[in-house]
Amino acid sequence: MQNLPLVTVICLCYNHEKFVVEALNSVLNQNYQNIELIIADDCSNDNSKKVITDWLQNHPTVQFISGKINLGNTKTFNKALQLSKGEYIIDLAADDVLLKDCIEKQVNAFLNSDKKNLAVVYGNAELISEKNNHIRYYYEVDTEKKAVKKPASGDIYLAMLNQSSMICSVSSMMKREVLEQLNGYDENLAYEDLDFWIRASRDYSFEFIDSILVQKREVENSLGNQFYKKFNSRTRKINHSSYLVIKKAIALNKTKEENKALMKRLHFEMGKAYRTLDIWLFIKYIPLELKLRF
Repeated sequence: MQNLPLVTVICLCYNHEKFVVEALNSVLNQNYQNIELIIADDCSNDNSKKVITDWLQNHPTVQFISGKINLGNTKTFNKALQLSKGEYIIDLAADDVLLKDCIEKQVNAFLNSDKKNLAVVYGNAELISEKNNHIRYYYEVDTEKKAVKKPASGDIYLAMLNQSSMICSVSSMMKREVLEQLNGYDENLAYEDLDFWIRASRDYSFEFIDSILVQKREVENSLGNQFYKKFNSRTRKINHSSYLVIKKAIALNKTKEENKALMKRLHFEMGKAYRTLDIWLFIKYIPLELKLRF
């Protein structure tokens, strides 16, 4: 194991007092042992900080960043990334759980892949409730727990633009070199994954691992539950971030085919703006559509 690459797990915590210990223990209980764990609490206003500091009593070598003000996921992750040393990086939310063989399978995929310029490996996830009950799998599985329809591998740029395939971000491992070349997460955004997948897939390959690697917890304030709330400040911020992602993707596109693919995502986001009565955001999409068309 000592000759295998170092993996940094950045565990981001914001009001996860009920789940953070399970998340942290799942990192320490990995089959793969060459791991650096960094905990970053984004100024939680529940009991998370105390729960973490109590846990650290038995794990004094683990790095802990305790935020004085709430910065958001993107800035907090970048701050932890600067302290990390791993060749590969995992962005772990403090309410999710890594299965025991997760990192071992991810590293093996990197080391044994035939893909050129591989930036990200990712797998499947079991979605669970706050009480650890099974909900479903991120990608539908057969009786052998294999994905019924395999998501994209290789050059996935078009798939990211037109939503024909989705990345299970909680099950992903990223190459540090790529994160650094792309300057980490975009700190102007309220969420990070779609923007990073598009920017990374422009020049790099991705690979899907057909295994269930993590448990992703569905909680009331999860990002996915915020997209369609009307007159909600968080919803507006999230959906405005999607607008910025599309605007950036237009600048990355090189062909008419790519513009056509991005148009599908743009129409999807316009639909969200319409359903949430965010009329100003809906109007802002119109010049982007004209730019893609002409």
